[in-house]
Amino acid sequence: MKTSELAKQVGVTAETVRFYTRKGLLTATRDPENDYKLYDKAALERLKFITQARAIGFSLKDIEDIIQFSEQGTSPCPKVRQMLGQKIQETEKKIEELQQHLIMMQETLSDWATEPDMVPDGKAICCLIEDWSDNHSKSPKETNNEH
Repeated sequence: MKTSELAKQVGVTAETVRFYTRKGLLTATRDPENDYKLYDKAALERLKFITQARAIGFSLKDIEDIIQFSEQGTSPCPKVRQMLGQKIQETEKKIEELQQHLIMMQETLSDWATEPDMVPDGKAICCLIEDWSDNHSKSPKETNNEH
């Protein structure tokens, strides 16, 4: 099947198929009559696998490693479990940082609710931001790294 047909069957763009092919995750043959790339059923199954792995949260590098394990005749399942466990920890950390950032934004908005609007005077752009307290000037990530 052609690139566009493969893409349509899996629900991705043709450009995604081309990208994965350039990365070596998919292989294609060439039609000798028109030089179009042609993909077989194995490529279809591989693309479905890549799409599912991406949906779970695996990077293309992770997927490449998983495929290599499999192609070497080694079960990638233990490694996949370990990788996903690590991704869960990373995601939990990101969520915590985002929650802290959200709290800071909510507090700031609440503080600003009673502040008067100022007309720019050539010295200031927006007094709300410029007068923002120094104890809020660090991102949650910067604050976490100091402890």
